[in-house]
Amino acid sequence: MRERLALAALALAAVAAWALVPTYPDYDAYHHLVWGRDLLHGATPGFQDFAAPTEHPLYLALGALLSLAGEHADRLLVLVTILSLVALTGGAYALGRALFGGAAGAAGALFVGSSFAFALYAVRAFVDVPFLALVVWAAALEVQRPRRGVGPMLLLAAAGLLRPDAWVLAGLYWLWCLPGRRARDRAALLALVILAPAVWAAVDYAVTGDPLFSLHATKDLAADLGRERGLRHVPSAFVTFLADLARPPVALAGAVGLVLAVRRFGRRRMAVPLALVGAGALTFVAIGIAGLSLIPRYLTVPAVALCVLAGYALLGFTTLEPSAQRERWRSVTFAALAVGVVFLAVKASSFTALRNELRFIDRTHREMTGLLAEPRVRAGLRCGALTFPTYRLVPDARWLLDADARAVHTRAGGRAKGAVAVYITGDEKFARRFGRADGVSRATNRLPAAHPTVVHGPFAIYVVCRARSR
Repeated sequence: MRERLALAALALAAVAAWALVPTYPDYDAYHHLVWGRDLLHGATPGFQDFAAPTEHPLYLALGALLSLAGEHADRLLVLVTILSLVALTGGAYALGRALFGGAAGAAGALFVGSSFAFALYAVRAFVDVPFLALVVWAAALEVQRPRRGVGPMLLLAAAGLLRPDAWVLAGLYWLWCLPGRRARDRAALLALVILAPAVWAAVDYAVTGDPLFSLHATKDLAADLGRERGLRHVPSAFVTFLADLARPPVALAGAVGLVLAVRRFGRRRMAVPLALVGAGALTFVAIGIAGLSLIPRYLTVPAVALCVLAGYALLGFTTLEPSAQRERWRSVTFAALAVGVVFLAVKASSFTALRNELRFIDRTHREMTGLLAEPRVRAGLRCGALTFPTYRLVPDARWLLDADARAVHTRAGGRAKGAVAVYITGDEKFARRFGRADGVSRATNRLPAAHPTVVHGPFAIYVVCRARSR
Protein backbone atom coordinates (compact mmCIF):
# COMPACT_ATOMS: atom_id res chain seq x y z
CA MET A 1 0.00 0.00 0.00
CA ARG A 2 2.81 2.43 0.88
CA GLU A 3 4.44 1.77 -2.46
CA ARG A 4 1.23 2.53 -4.37
CA LEU A 5 0.73 5.72 -2.37
CA ALA A 6 4.31 6.77 -3.12
CA LEU A 7 3.77 6.12 -6.84
CA ALA A 8 0.49 8.07 -6.79
CA ALA A 9 2.19 10.97 -5.02
CA LEU A 10 4.98 10.93 -7.60
CA ALA A 11 2.41 10.98 -10.40
CA LEU A 12 0.60 13.95 -8.84
CA ALA A 13 3.89 15.81 -8.44
CA ALA A 14 4.68 15.10 -12.10
CA VAL A 15 1.32 16.46 -13.24
CA ALA A 16 1.83 19.58 -11.10
CA ALA A 17 5.29 20.11 -12.60
CA TRP A 18 3.84 19.66 -16.10
CA ALA A 19 1.19 22.29 -15.40
CA LEU A 20 3.54 24.79 -13.76
CA VAL A 21 6.55 24.49 -16.11
CA PRO A 22 5.32 24.39 -19.73
CA THR A 23 7.47 22.39 -22.12
CA TYR A 24 6.82 21.20 -25.64
CA PRO A 25 7.70 18.24 -27.87
CA ASP A 26 10.96 17.93 -29.76
CA TYR A 27 11.45 17.66 -33.52
CA ASP A 28 10.62 13.94 -33.79
CA ALA A 29 7.57 14.14 -31.54
CA TYR A 30 6.07 17.13 -33.39
CA HIS A 31 6.46 15.17 -36.62
CA HIS A 32 4.41 12.33 -35.17
CA LEU A 33 1.69 14.75 -34.11
CA VAL A 34 1.63 16.28 -37.59
CA TRP A 35 1.60 12.84 -39.24
CA GLY A 36 -1.13 11.64 -36.90
CA ARG A 37 -3.26 14.65 -37.78
CA ASP A 38 -2.58 14.01 -41.46
CA LEU A 39 -3.93 10.48 -41.06
CA LEU A 40 -7.13 11.80 -39.49
CA HIS A 41 -7.49 14.21 -42.41
CA GLY A 42 -7.04 11.40 -44.90
CA ALA A 43 -3.59 12.65 -46.02
CA THR A 44 -0.46 10.53 -46.42
CA PRO A 45 2.13 11.12 -43.66
CA GLY A 46 5.32 12.69 -44.98
CA PHE A 47 7.81 9.99 -44.02
CA GLN A 48 9.84 11.01 -47.09
CA ASP A 49 10.00 14.73 -46.30
CA PHE A 50 13.43 16.35 -46.10
CA ALA A 51 15.26 15.23 -42.90
CA ALA A 52 12.11 13.58 -41.56
CA PRO A 53 12.72 11.37 -38.49
CA THR A 54 12.13 7.64 -38.39
CA GLU A 55 8.46 6.84 -37.90
CA HIS A 56 7.34 4.81 -34.87
CA PRO A 57 3.97 3.11 -35.49
CA LEU A 58 2.58 3.23 -31.96
CA TYR A 59 3.69 6.83 -31.50
CA LEU A 60 2.06 7.65 -34.82
CA ALA A 61 -1.20 6.18 -33.52
CA LEU A 62 -0.81 8.13 -30.28
CA GLY A 63 -0.22 11.33 -32.26
CA ALA A 64 -3.40 10.69 -34.23
CA LEU A 65 -5.39 10.08 -31.05
CA LEU A 66 -4.09 13.13 -29.22
CA SER A 67 -4.53 15.38 -32.26
CA LEU A 68 -8.28 15.05 -31.66
CA ALA A 69 -7.66 17.42 -28.73
CA GLY A 70 -6.70 20.16 -31.19
CA GLU A 71 -4.06 22.74 -30.35
CA HIS A 72 -3.45 21.28 -26.88
CA ALA A 73 -2.30 17.92 -28.21
CA ASP A 74 1.39 18.85 -28.02
CA ARG A 75 1.15 19.57 -24.29
CA LEU A 76 -0.85 16.37 -23.78
CA LEU A 77 1.88 14.36 -25.48
CA VAL A 78 4.39 15.83 -23.01
CA LEU A 79 2.07 14.80 -20.17
CA VAL A 80 2.03 11.23 -21.52
CA THR A 81 5.82 11.03 -21.52
CA ILE A 82 6.15 12.65 -18.09
CA LEU A 83 3.75 10.09 -16.65
CA SER A 84 5.71 7.43 -18.55
CA LEU A 85 8.77 8.55 -16.61
CA VAL A 86 6.81 7.95 -13.41
CA ALA A 87 5.86 4.50 -14.72
CA LEU A 88 9.50 3.85 -15.62
CA THR A 89 10.61 4.81 -12.12
CA GLY A 90 7.95 2.55 -10.62
CA GLY A 91 9.00 -0.28 -12.91
CA ALA A 92 12.64 0.14 -11.91
CA TYR A 93 11.59 -0.16 -8.26
CA ALA A 94 9.49 -3.26 -8.98
CA LEU A 95 12.39 -4.86 -10.85
CA GLY A 96 14.94 -4.00 -8.18
CA ARG A 97 12.67 -5.15 -5.36
CA ALA A 98 11.99 -8.49 -7.07
CA LEU A 99 15.71 -9.03 -7.59
CA PHE A 100 17.29 -7.57 -4.46
CA GLY A 101 14.66 -6.34 -1.99
CA GLY A 102 12.93 -3.07 -1.24
CA ALA A 103 15.91 -0.95 -0.15
CA ALA A 104 18.03 -1.75 -3.22
CA GLY A 105 14.96 -1.37 -5.43
CA ALA A 106 14.25 2.08 -4.04
CA ALA A 107 17.85 3.16 -4.63
CA GLY A 108 17.72 1.90 -8.22
CA ALA A 109 14.43 3.71 -8.83
CA LEU A 110 15.95 6.91 -7.42
CA PHE A 111 18.87 6.62 -9.82
CA VAL A 112 16.48 6.20 -12.77
CA GLY A 113 14.05 8.92 -11.75
CA SER A 114 16.79 11.47 -11.06
CA SER A 115 18.61 11.03 -14.37
CA PHE A 116 18.83 14.39 -16.15
CA ALA A 117 18.86 12.60 -19.49
CA PHE A 118 15.61 10.73 -18.80
CA ALA A 119 14.00 13.87 -17.37
CA LEU A 120 14.90 15.85 -20.49
CA TYR A 121 13.58 13.05 -22.71
CA ALA A 122 10.29 13.18 -20.79
CA VAL A 123 9.76 16.94 -20.98
CA ARG A 124 10.50 16.91 -24.74
CA ALA A 125 8.13 13.98 -25.39
CA PHE A 126 10.81 11.58 -26.64
CA VAL A 127 9.45 8.19 -27.68
CA ASP A 128 12.16 6.56 -25.56
CA VAL A 129 10.43 7.14 -22.22
CA PRO A 130 7.22 5.14 -22.82
CA PHE A 131 9.38 2.56 -24.62
CA LEU A 132 11.58 2.16 -21.54
CA ALA A 133 8.57 1.98 -19.21
CA LEU A 134 7.14 -0.94 -21.21
CA VAL A 135 10.47 -2.79 -21.31
CA VAL A 136 11.21 -2.35 -17.60
CA TRP A 137 7.74 -3.48 -16.54
CA ALA A 138 8.08 -6.52 -18.81
CA ALA A 139 11.36 -7.28 -17.02
CA ALA A 140 9.78 -6.79 -13.60
CA LEU A 141 6.89 -9.14 -14.41
CA GLU A 142 9.33 -11.78 -15.65
CA VAL A 143 11.46 -11.62 -12.49
CA GLN A 144 8.38 -11.88 -10.29
CA ARG A 145 7.33 -15.08 -12.11
CA PRO A 146 9.96 -16.57 -14.41
CA ARG A 147 8.86 -17.68 -17.88
CA ARG A 148 5.49 -16.02 -17.38
CA GLY A 149 5.11 -15.69 -21.14
CA VAL A 150 2.15 -13.70 -22.45
CA GLY A 151 2.18 -10.68 -20.10
CA PRO A 152 5.83 -9.63 -20.61
CA MET A 153 5.65 -10.52 -24.30
CA LEU A 154 2.65 -8.25 -24.84
CA LEU A 155 4.58 -5.38 -23.26
CA LEU A 156 7.61 -6.11 -25.43
CA ALA A 157 5.38 -6.25 -28.51
CA ALA A 158 4.03 -2.79 -27.67
CA ALA A 159 7.58 -1.55 -27.01
CA GLY A 160 8.60 -2.95 -30.39
CA LEU A 161 6.13 -0.59 -32.04
CA LEU A 162 7.99 2.31 -30.43
CA ARG A 163 11.59 1.24 -31.03
CA PRO A 164 13.14 -1.76 -32.82
CA ASP A 165 15.43 -2.47 -29.84
CA ALA A 166 12.57 -4.43 -28.31
CA TRP A 167 12.60 -6.91 -31.20
CA VAL A 168 15.87 -8.34 -29.90
CA LEU A 169 14.52 -8.57 -26.35
CA ALA A 170 11.30 -10.22 -27.59
CA GLY A 171 13.28 -12.79 -29.59
CA LEU A 172 15.51 -13.62 -26.64
CA TYR A 173 12.50 -13.87 -24.34
CA TRP A 174 10.78 -16.29 -26.73
CA LEU A 175 13.83 -18.56 -26.62
CA TRP A 176 13.86 -18.29 -22.83
CA CYS A 177 10.20 -19.32 -22.61
CA LEU A 178 10.46 -22.39 -24.87
CA PRO A 179 11.25 -25.10 -22.28
CA GLY A 180 8.16 -26.94 -21.02
CA ARG A 181 5.67 -25.20 -23.34
CA ARG A 182 3.31 -26.80 -25.82
CA ALA A 183 3.78 -26.15 -29.52
CA ARG A 184 0.59 -24.05 -29.61
CA ASP A 185 1.82 -21.77 -26.82
CA ARG A 186 5.23 -21.43 -28.47
CA ALA A 187 3.55 -20.42 -31.72
CA ALA A 188 1.35 -17.86 -29.95
CA LEU A 189 4.40 -16.24 -28.32
CA LEU A 190 6.26 -16.30 -31.63
CA ALA A 191 3.34 -14.48 -33.25
CA LEU A 192 3.79 -11.70 -30.67
CA VAL A 193 7.51 -11.57 -31.45
CA ILE A 194 6.77 -11.11 -35.14
CA LEU A 195 3.89 -8.68 -34.62
CA ALA A 196 5.89 -5.48 -34.08
CA PRO A 197 8.31 -5.77 -37.01
CA ALA A 198 5.45 -6.93 -39.25
CA VAL A 199 3.29 -3.92 -38.35
CA TRP A 200 6.28 -1.59 -38.76
CA ALA A 201 7.01 -2.96 -42.23
CA ALA A 202 3.32 -2.80 -43.16
CA VAL A 203 3.10 0.88 -42.19
CA ASP A 204 6.26 1.69 -44.15
CA TYR A 205 4.97 -0.18 -47.18
CA ALA A 206 1.53 1.44 -47.04
CA VAL A 207 3.00 4.95 -46.92
CA THR A 208 6.15 4.65 -49.05
CA GLY A 209 5.94 1.36 -50.97
CA ASP A 210 9.13 0.14 -49.25
CA PRO A 211 8.62 -2.24 -46.28
CA LEU A 212 12.18 -1.47 -45.11
CA PHE A 213 11.84 2.29 -45.57
CA SER A 214 12.63 3.11 -41.92
CA LEU A 215 15.96 1.28 -42.09
CA HIS A 216 16.92 2.74 -45.46
CA ALA A 217 15.85 6.29 -44.58
CA THR A 218 17.56 6.27 -41.18
CA LYS A 219 20.83 5.08 -42.73
CA ASP A 220 20.65 7.63 -45.55
CA LEU A 221 19.82 10.47 -43.16
CA ALA A 222 22.80 9.59 -40.95
CA ALA A 223 25.06 9.83 -44.00
CA ASP A 224 23.48 13.08 -45.23
CA LEU A 225 23.83 14.77 -41.84
CA GLY A 226 27.39 13.55 -41.30
CA ARG A 227 26.65 11.95 -37.95
CA GLU A 228 29.06 9.60 -36.18
CA ARG A 229 28.45 6.06 -37.31
CA GLY A 230 30.31 2.85 -38.09
CA LEU A 231 31.65 -0.05 -36.07
CA ARG A 232 34.95 1.62 -35.22
CA HIS A 233 33.15 4.26 -33.13
CA VAL A 234 31.12 1.73 -31.13
CA PRO A 235 33.50 0.99 -28.20
CA SER A 236 34.17 4.61 -27.23
CA ALA A 237 30.57 5.67 -27.82
CA PHE A 238 29.27 2.76 -25.75
CA VAL A 239 31.25 3.78 -22.67
CA THR A 240 30.68 7.51 -23.09
CA PHE A 241 26.94 7.28 -23.69
CA LEU A 242 26.29 4.90 -20.79
CA ALA A 243 28.20 7.19 -18.45
CA ASP A 244 26.26 10.22 -19.67
CA LEU A 245 22.85 8.53 -19.36
CA ALA A 246 23.31 6.92 -15.96
CA ARG A 247 26.01 9.39 -14.69
CA PRO A 248 29.57 8.09 -14.22
CA PRO A 249 29.36 7.08 -10.51
CA VAL A 250 26.04 5.28 -11.08
CA ALA A 251 27.29 3.52 -14.21
CA LEU A 252 30.41 2.37 -12.35
CA ALA A 253 28.33 1.23 -9.38
CA GLY A 254 26.03 -0.61 -11.80
CA ALA A 255 28.96 -2.52 -13.27
CA VAL A 256 30.11 -3.43 -9.75
CA GLY A 257 26.56 -4.40 -8.79
CA LEU A 258 26.33 -6.69 -11.82
CA VAL A 259 29.50 -8.55 -10.79
CA LEU A 260 28.39 -8.81 -7.15
CA ALA A 261 24.88 -10.00 -8.06
CA VAL A 262 26.11 -12.68 -10.48
CA ARG A 263 28.64 -13.94 -7.96
CA ARG A 264 26.06 -14.13 -5.19
CA PHE A 265 22.91 -15.25 -7.01
CA GLY A 266 24.26 -16.85 -10.18
CA ARG A 267 23.65 -16.06 -13.83
CA ARG A 268 20.31 -17.83 -13.97
CA ARG A 269 18.64 -15.62 -11.38
CA MET A 270 20.32 -12.56 -12.92
CA ALA A 271 19.17 -13.55 -16.41
CA VAL A 272 16.89 -10.52 -16.80
CA PRO A 273 19.39 -7.74 -15.97
CA LEU A 274 22.04 -9.62 -17.95
CA ALA A 275 19.65 -9.76 -20.91
CA LEU A 276 18.88 -6.03 -20.66
CA VAL A 277 22.56 -5.10 -20.63
CA GLY A 278 23.58 -7.73 -23.19
CA ALA A 279 20.75 -7.08 -25.64
CA GLY A 280 21.41 -3.35 -25.43
CA ALA A 281 25.09 -3.88 -26.20
CA LEU A 282 24.26 -6.28 -29.03
CA THR A 283 21.79 -3.81 -30.55
CA PHE A 284 24.30 -0.97 -30.33
CA VAL A 285 26.93 -3.05 -32.13
CA ALA A 286 24.36 -4.00 -34.79
CA ILE A 287 23.55 -0.30 -35.27
CA GLY A 288 27.23 0.38 -35.82
CA ILE A 289 27.50 -2.45 -38.35
CA ALA A 290 24.38 -1.22 -40.18
CA GLY A 291 25.90 2.25 -40.55
CA LEU A 292 23.20 4.04 -38.54
CA SER A 293 23.81 7.05 -36.30
CA LEU A 294 25.37 6.24 -32.92
CA ILE A 295 23.36 8.27 -30.40
CA PRO A 296 22.89 7.91 -26.61
CA ARG A 297 19.21 7.00 -26.91
CA TYR A 298 20.14 3.58 -28.30
CA LEU A 299 21.71 2.69 -24.93
CA THR A 300 18.86 3.67 -22.65
CA VAL A 301 17.88 0.05 -21.88
CA PRO A 302 21.28 -0.99 -20.49
CA ALA A 303 21.52 2.39 -18.74
CA VAL A 304 18.31 1.67 -16.81
CA ALA A 305 19.58 -1.83 -15.99
CA LEU A 306 22.81 -0.34 -14.64
CA CYS A 307 20.80 2.05 -12.45
CA VAL A 308 18.91 -0.90 -10.94
CA LEU A 309 22.15 -2.81 -10.40
CA ALA A 310 23.72 0.28 -8.85
CA GLY A 311 20.95 0.14 -6.25
CA TYR A 312 22.16 -3.33 -5.32
CA ALA A 313 25.79 -2.23 -5.21
CA LEU A 314 24.80 0.57 -2.84
CA LEU A 315 22.31 -1.14 -0.50
CA GLY A 316 22.76 -4.83 -1.19
CA PHE A 317 24.27 -5.21 2.27
CA THR A 318 20.74 -4.90 3.70
CA THR A 319 20.01 -8.39 2.31
CA LEU A 320 22.82 -9.97 4.36
CA GLU A 321 22.65 -11.31 7.88
CA PRO A 322 24.74 -9.41 10.48
CA SER A 323 28.34 -10.29 9.73
CA ALA A 324 31.76 -8.84 9.03
CA GLN A 325 30.97 -8.88 5.31
CA ARG A 326 27.83 -6.82 5.87
CA GLU A 327 29.79 -4.26 7.89
CA ARG A 328 32.50 -3.99 5.24
CA TRP A 329 29.88 -3.54 2.53
CA ARG A 330 28.11 -0.86 4.54
CA SER A 331 31.40 0.99 5.07
CA VAL A 332 32.07 0.93 1.34
CA THR A 333 28.53 2.23 0.76
CA PHE A 334 29.14 5.23 2.99
CA ALA A 335 32.38 5.95 1.12
CA ALA A 336 30.51 5.65 -2.20
CA LEU A 337 27.85 8.06 -0.96
CA ALA A 338 30.57 10.56 -0.07
CA VAL A 339 31.96 10.26 -3.60
CA GLY A 340 28.44 10.75 -4.96
CA VAL A 341 27.97 13.93 -2.93
CA VAL A 342 31.25 15.28 -4.28
CA PHE A 343 30.15 14.40 -7.82
CA LEU A 344 26.86 16.23 -7.33
CA ALA A 345 28.73 19.27 -6.03
CA VAL A 346 31.04 19.25 -9.05
CA LYS A 347 28.10 18.74 -11.39
CA ALA A 348 25.84 21.30 -9.71
CA SER A 349 25.86 23.26 -12.95
CA SER A 350 23.77 20.46 -14.48
CA PHE A 351 20.78 21.69 -12.47
CA THR A 352 21.25 25.16 -13.89
CA ALA A 353 21.67 23.74 -17.38
CA LEU A 354 18.42 21.76 -17.09
CA ARG A 355 16.54 24.81 -15.79
CA ASN A 356 17.92 26.98 -18.60
CA GLU A 357 16.95 24.36 -21.17
CA LEU A 358 13.39 24.27 -19.86
CA ARG A 359 13.20 28.04 -20.09
CA PHE A 360 14.60 27.97 -23.62
CA ILE A 361 12.01 25.39 -24.71
CA ASP A 362 9.19 27.57 -23.37
CA ARG A 363 10.67 30.70 -24.91
CA THR A 364 11.05 29.00 -28.30
CA HIS A 365 7.39 28.04 -28.32
CA ARG A 366 6.29 31.55 -27.32
CA GLU A 367 8.49 33.18 -29.96
CA MET A 368 7.18 30.80 -32.64
CA THR A 369 3.58 31.46 -31.64
CA GLY A 370 4.21 35.19 -31.76
CA LEU A 371 5.95 34.95 -35.12
CA LEU A 372 3.04 33.08 -36.70
CA ALA A 373 0.56 35.57 -35.23
CA GLU A 374 2.25 38.59 -36.88
CA PRO A 375 -0.32 40.22 -39.24
CA ARG A 376 2.18 40.65 -42.09
CA VAL A 377 3.26 37.02 -41.75
CA ARG A 378 -0.34 35.84 -41.83
CA ALA A 379 -1.01 38.00 -44.85
CA GLY A 380 2.08 36.72 -46.64
CA LEU A 381 1.09 33.10 -46.05
CA ARG A 382 -1.95 33.64 -48.25
CA CYS A 383 0.30 33.83 -51.31
CA GLY A 384 2.96 31.22 -50.67
CA ALA A 385 4.98 28.99 -48.38
CA LEU A 386 6.64 29.71 -45.04
CA THR A 387 10.32 28.67 -45.08
CA PHE A 388 13.07 28.26 -42.47
CA PRO A 389 16.87 28.04 -42.86
CA THR A 390 16.97 24.49 -41.47
CA TYR A 391 14.49 21.70 -40.89
CA ARG A 392 14.37 22.04 -37.11
CA LEU A 393 11.40 24.39 -36.73
CA VAL A 394 9.39 23.02 -39.65
CA PRO A 395 7.24 20.51 -37.71
CA ASP A 396 6.55 23.07 -34.95
CA ALA A 397 5.26 25.57 -37.50
CA ARG A 398 3.28 22.94 -39.38
CA TRP A 399 1.59 21.90 -36.15
CA LEU A 400 0.78 25.46 -35.07
CA LEU A 401 -0.53 26.43 -38.52
CA ASP A 402 -2.23 23.09 -39.29
CA ALA A 403 -0.37 23.21 -42.60
CA ASP A 404 0.96 20.59 -45.00
CA ALA A 405 4.55 20.10 -46.22
CA ARG A 406 4.00 22.37 -49.25
CA ALA A 407 2.98 25.29 -47.04
CA VAL A 408 5.90 25.02 -44.58
CA HIS A 409 9.36 23.73 -45.45
CA THR A 410 13.08 24.41 -45.17
CA ARG A 411 15.29 26.22 -47.67
CA ALA A 412 17.89 23.49 -47.28
CA GLY A 413 18.63 21.37 -50.31
CA GLY A 414 18.18 24.32 -52.68
CA ARG A 415 14.44 24.67 -52.08
CA ALA A 416 12.76 28.02 -52.87
CA LYS A 417 12.49 30.82 -50.32
CA GLY A 418 8.72 30.87 -50.51
CA ALA A 419 6.52 33.85 -49.82
CA VAL A 420 7.57 34.23 -46.16
CA ALA A 421 11.25 33.51 -45.47
CA VAL A 422 12.30 33.31 -41.82
CA TYR A 423 15.90 33.87 -40.72
CA ILE A 424 17.41 33.42 -37.26
CA THR A 425 19.34 36.44 -36.04
CA GLY A 426 20.28 38.40 -32.95
CA ASP A 427 20.40 35.44 -30.55
CA GLU A 428 23.37 33.06 -30.62
CA LYS A 429 21.58 30.18 -28.92
CA PHE A 430 18.64 30.40 -31.34
CA ALA A 431 21.02 30.71 -34.28
CA ARG A 432 23.04 27.70 -33.14
CA ARG A 433 19.96 25.57 -32.46
CA PHE A 434 17.73 26.57 -35.37
CA GLY A 435 19.82 28.57 -37.86
CA ARG A 436 22.47 25.90 -38.33
CA ALA A 437 22.11 22.14 -38.67
CA ASP A 438 24.17 19.15 -39.74
CA GLY A 439 24.07 18.65 -43.49
CA VAL A 440 22.66 22.14 -44.16
CA SER A 441 24.59 24.98 -45.82
CA ARG A 442 25.13 28.10 -43.72
CA ALA A 443 23.91 30.11 -46.71
CA THR A 444 20.30 29.21 -45.88
CA ASN A 445 20.48 31.58 -42.89
CA ARG A 446 22.43 34.37 -44.63
CA LEU A 447 20.26 37.49 -44.49
CA PRO A 448 19.38 39.32 -47.73
CA ALA A 449 20.71 42.83 -48.21
CA ALA A 450 17.26 44.37 -47.86
CA HIS A 451 15.69 45.23 -44.53
CA PRO A 452 13.35 42.54 -43.17
CA THR A 453 9.63 43.05 -43.48
CA VAL A 454 9.22 42.40 -39.78
CA VAL A 455 11.44 41.41 -36.87
CA HIS A 456 10.02 39.31 -34.08
CA GLY A 457 12.37 38.35 -31.26
CA PRO A 458 15.18 36.23 -32.77
CA PHE A 459 13.41 36.02 -36.14
CA ALA A 460 13.88 38.27 -39.17
CA ILE A 461 11.05 37.72 -41.66
CA TYR A 462 11.03 38.67 -45.33
CA VAL A 463 7.62 38.70 -47.03
CA VAL A 464 8.14 38.70 -50.79
CA CYS A 465 4.55 39.11 -51.95
CA ARG A 466 4.16 42.62 -50.63
CA ALA A 467 1.39 43.74 -52.94
CA ARG A 468 -0.90 40.96 -51.90
CA SER A 469 0.16 41.10 -48.23
CA ARG A 470 -0.96 44.73 -48.03
